[in-house]
Amino acid sequence: MTRRLRASRARERGASLVELMIALVVLSLGILAMARLFPAGTRSQLQTRMTTTASFYTQEKIEDLSRLPWGDASLTDGRHPAGVATENLGSSGAWHRFYNVTTMGVPLDNLKKVTVTVAWSFVGARQVQATTYLRR
Repeated sequence: MTRRLRASRARERGASLVELMIALVVLSLGILAMARLFPAGTRSQLQTRMTTTASFYTQEKIEDLSRLPWGDASLTDGRHPAGVATENLGSSGAWHRFYNVTTMGVPLDNLKKVTVTVAWSFVGARQVQATTYLRR
């Protein structure tokens, strides 16, 4: 009986220092792998926020142009502002907005196609475009 008692106590000694070190290394590797995901998540969240802001600026301009009368100078055919100029938006001027107006041909000559573009730079050039048709 004492032999059995000694043998069972020997098996119940607990974890050795080597086993604890291995467990710590495995745990550390898991934590480091998770930590590498945070920058990607932050970058994705920032990109989504910038796209949402650009969509807001696009919709804002479409609504402004929709309220104008048919013959308004802002609705003449061509790019507005003219040339390569853009309307800088946001506190840092990060977003650049312009729009194109095209009067449709017959039989749709009572329509103007308006395409608003908002562009910005974030890990490369990005842009949001929206098109609407205005009627006479």
